[in-house]
Amino acid sequence: MEISTQRVEEIINFIRGLNLDQQYQKEFTHKKIKNILFINESLTHSSANSEINYENLEFLGDAVLRLIASDFIKNKYPYMQVGERSELRSHLVSDQWLEEVGKSIEIKSVLLIGKKALRDKSANSTIQAEATEALIGALYESLTVLDPIKNWLIPFWDKKSKEILADPHKKNYKSALQELTQSEGVSIPVYKTIEIDKTHDNPKRFFCTVYIKNRSIAEGWGKSMKQAEKDAASKALNYLDNSVIDQ
Repeated sequence: MEISTQRVEEIINFIRGLNLDQQYQKEFTHKKIKNILFINESLTHSSANSEINYENLEFLGDAVLRLIASDFIKNKYPYMQVGERSELRSHLVSDQWLEEVGKSIEIKSVLLIGKKALRDKSANSTIQAEATEALIGALYESLTVLDPIKNWLIPFWDKKSKEILADPHKKNYKSALQELTQSEGVSIPVYKTIEIDKTHDNPKRFFCTVYIKNRSIAEGWGKSMKQAEKDAASKALNYLDNSVIDQ
């Protein structure tokens, strides 16, 4: 991919703004054009270039993000059980969190994006989240170490984790359970919910059973299907904290 001198300068200034550890800033200069190209790729939407865009780096960034988020949680909250860690991680790697980081670093200002996609306001949030994840992948491709990326993200995680832990209503048990099963390399949970009673506001109107590997793990109740599934997921996490998922 050809890249102009102006674009190289734009990327170098953008990377400086991330405030990476000083020793790693020197990896993004005119003499390190390969690394600049990785960053440029992570900032290129498919609408701007159908062949070289951020999709591959986004895939890598997802894996890097999950790994370093897990390490952050393990060190920051060593008392947490596995289910609680999975629950918190689901927030710290979410599209919403990635979008927040993207806005904070003003990633939109350096994105290469086609006119049609640019006009699609509904896609802006998704594109910012995807590009931020791709940027993480590009940083890893360039630096081949995790510590500077983790150190860059820790302030964002500190803020988000405090926010989540202070407000129990933000807890997403279904996402946490899916995070846990994925980390164990087993199939995602399956929820089977039935309506037991037609009475509105009945806390036992809906009954849900959650299955993992075709095995019933936990049951839950709720006024709505969503509440019943959330209750079942919460109980499944509690159960799995004291058990091992059979491979």
